[in-house]
Amino acid sequence: MAMTPEFVVDIGRQAIETALSVAAPMLIVALVIGLVISVFQAATQINEQTMTFIPKIVGVFVTMLIFAPWMLQKITAFLTMIFNQLPNVGP
Repeated sequence: MAMTPEFVVDIGRQAIETALSVAAPMLIVALVIGLVISVFQAATQINEQTMTFIPKIVGVFVTMLIFAPWMLQKITAFLTMIFNQLPNVGP
């Protein structure tokens, strides 16, 4: 298999898909927590900027702990696929 532009674009597309799928759970949790806190702040008229950071950080860390095995499996599968294709790539 030669290093064609299509091959490089396909690897790049797979890398972006892997990165987005691995980051998605943490981003979704941060978004949901941010929305909940924004609604709470609007309802109570408490406008404290630091109140949003701690719950988001805790939520993202907890999500990272929960999804760590799955994330590691996705990243490992992608890197294994890349390393398995290296010997097949010629000039």
